[in-house]
Amino acid sequence: MITLTHYMVLSGILFSIGMLGVIRRKNLLMLFFSTEIMLNAVNLGFVAVSKYIGDLSGQMFAFFIIAVAASEVAVGLGLLVLWYKRKQTIDLDSLQSMKG
Repeated sequence: MITLTHYMVLSGILFSIGMLGVIRRKNLLMLFFSTEIMLNAVNLGFVAVSKYIGDLSGQMFAFFIIAVAASEVAVGLGLLVLWYKRKQTIDLDSLQSMKG
């Protein structure tokens, strides 16, 4: 039988993988993917605890996080496309050369 502990361990592993991706990646697209993994890990934790205690508030928070993540991706990818058109690269090191 799968318990709350199993879900929380999986959520922790997913969050750690996402955090490792955020720390180690130089590519902006991979940075977005790592952020999404972290947000989905938090969603998994919220839904698991919500199911365990029999309350729907955790699931409502998960839906809110999904909406925020979707808007973050939409704006982020728009900026990423614009940056790629200007610089022909999406590496984080190219952001250091921004001039006003």
